[in-house]
Amino acid sequence: MNIEHAITFLESTNDIAVSIRLVIAMLFGCIIGWERILKRHNAGIKTFALVSLGSAVATALNVYLAQLPGLSADVSRIPAGVVSGIGFLGAGTILVTGRQQIKGLTTAASLWVTSCMGMAIGGGYIIIGFTCFLLVMIANVILMHFSQRVEDNSKFMSIYVEVNKNRGVSKLTKALTDEHCKISSMTKSKEKTLQSSDAAILVDIDFEKKRSHKEVLDFLNELEFVNYVEEI
Repeated sequence: MNIEHAITFLESTNDIAVSIRLVIAMLFGCIIGWERILKRHNAGIKTFALVSLGSAVATALNVYLAQLPGLSADVSRIPAGVVSGIGFLGAGTILVTGRQQIKGLTTAASLWVTSCMGMAIGGGYIIIGFTCFLLVMIANVILMHFSQRVEDNSKFMSIYVEVNKNRGVSKLTKALTDEHCKISSMTKSKEKTLQSSDAAILVDIDFEKKRSHKEVLDFLNELEFVNYVEEI
């Protein structure tokens, strides 16, 4: 059996072909989830595997019902339900922390795309499902590193910093100004500080030109009145 015949078989409604498609969908979901869990995100291997498998089963069922004689089935209803349902699941992975950080967006988007991948594979659209899998991995692995490099050297930076309450804010303002950092906004955070004698501040900084954010963080960490700092 050559590749063309194998693909034709996998795209058919044969029970064995459908079962193989479900295994492929679950395997691809596992790999995407493995990439997420390596970066310590809550939604990991099991979640992505089940999302992909469930979407594939729902779509395979939809195709089966549409082919039953005498049954007038809406072939778009089940996939539409899957997409909206995954939207609720993805929303549960998005968190806004006390430091105004938005976490979980990439995981939520990955869950949604994984469900679409599962639907494509479950419906017999093997090539498109495989292409989707490759593109998800490229986006989450390669593009993620590229995006990080761009962000780490951009002209804008937001930081969370804990400074001593005894004129720490004014000293921080002066230190940033001396480093040619323009403060576009500075607000007090409600986040509980590591030391009770500190104040938590959120600062948005504009640079005159692209600058390494790591260098700025290293500079701030060396200041005696700064006890904690991180980029947000």
